[in-house]
Amino acid sequence: MPPDPTRPPVLARLHAAGKRYGAIEALAGVDLAIHAGEVLAVLGANGAGKTTALGLLTGRLSPDAGRAELFGGDPRDPRVRRGIGVMLQDGDLPDTLRVAEHVRLFSSYYPTSRPLAETLALAGVADLARRPYGALSGGQKRRVQFALAICGRPPLLFVDEPTVGLDVESRRGFWAVLRQLRDEGAGIVLTTHYLEEADALADRIVLMAGGRILADDSPAGVKARADGKRLRARTSVAARELAAWPGVLRADEVPGATELVTREAEAVLRRWLAADPGLSELEVRPLSLEEAFVSLTRHPGAAGPQEQAA
Repeated sequence: MPPDPTRPPVLARLHAAGKRYGAIEALAGVDLAIHAGEVLAVLGANGAGKTTALGLLTGRLSPDAGRAELFGGDPRDPRVRRGIGVMLQDGDLPDTLRVAEHVRLFSSYYPTSRPLAETLALAGVADLARRPYGALSGGQKRRVQFALAICGRPPLLFVDEPTVGLDVESRRGFWAVLRQLRDEGAGIVLTTHYLEEADALADRIVLMAGGRILADDSPAGVKARADGKRLRARTSVAARELAAWPGVLRADEVPGATELVTREAEAVLRRWLAADPGLSELEVRPLSLEEAFVSLTRHPGAAGPQEQAA
């Protein structure tokens, strides 16, 4: 299929990629494309295949079947990998070097690195420049690792659980920087267990389970695929009674209202209106991303077949 001229260029791609570890099939014929100027969130439970997929794209692993491409070349080629920035969850650095020394050293590996002051400011570590890395808190170390990932102006950035250990304010600041880099044209691949983070940042979400892609869509599209709706209203019917109705997955009392989750919204709503003619302030909404994630991974058929990567 010829490339779509209306879409940004593809920076990295998996085509029918497979990977096994003995009897375990970590990836099963995965197709995935990463475009410039987008944030792609790759979500899935532990063992879903996320780490293996990213390992193929960053050249740390080789596929057993299919192929991986990075900027049109082999991700295992060091010259090709020079175009990516990677922030790993378990990365660490020598304790005795100062923050600015780490950033300056990493910047020297790239032909067109950012000025030191710009990198430090973007990562929010300008005030830590003279501090030894070993004297930093966990959240501060995460920000330094992010500085090393962006110092070379990479057109493609991989960030793995980037906000673990960050407070709320620092997390929001990190989101703002990722949006800025995306708006400047970088492709960003995000893995996170904070689903609200994926919902806030991602242009596309890839949901994985069992080494396969269950969904590849916008956050709104992933929510729409989930098998269920959330109903909220003021009612005289007790939540425990609602919870016992057929088709109701959960019912909870919340301040000023009752919320329930159902896969049979129309039938449940008709029964609710019949049981409580005074029902008021009714809202019908799609599931949150977290609820959609649980629904789609619990009922994989609801997600539909894997879509072809563009």
